[in-house]
Amino acid sequence: MSAIANIVAFDGASTPVAHTFVPQSVTREKNKITAFYKEAVTTVPDAAQGRITLSMEKLPSGIYKVESRVEIPVMEAIAGNNSSGYTAPPKVAYVDTIQSTGFFADRSTITDRRIARGVSNNVMSGVSTTVALVLTGPIAELFDQLVMPS
Repeated sequence: MSAIANIVAFDGASTPVAHTFVPQSVTREKNKITAFYKEAVTTVPDAAQGRITLSMEKLPSGIYKVESRVEIPVMEAIAGNNSSGYTAPPKVAYVDTIQSTGFFADRSTITDRRIARGVSNNVMSGVSTTVALVLTGPIAELFDQLVMPS
């Protein structure tokens, strides 16, 4: 198993920013393993930190269900203060979430799963040319090799 470590990913902003997701926990419940990561930005409330959840479960049918979930909270904008001069702290207005789920037969190979992930990634990214698929990192290991961080 791969050792749990920070996940660093750039956002899609016009001036890209690197987001570092710090490991929080790995839990095991029956046939399901879940790893949870959270940003640790010192100037942002805990509820507003970005989160990543990875999970793998072997279903009774023998099929592996693997999931990656990215949650990016968006803070509301505060405009002005009240008549007493008090400005309330901002709250989370909403959370944008993307979840990817794979269902893999126990007979599938790493190459089979890697091809499925590559096609899915390229469709999501609008890629219609040959690009090298990233083969390392926790999500690639989860989907391709059925390996969870520990």
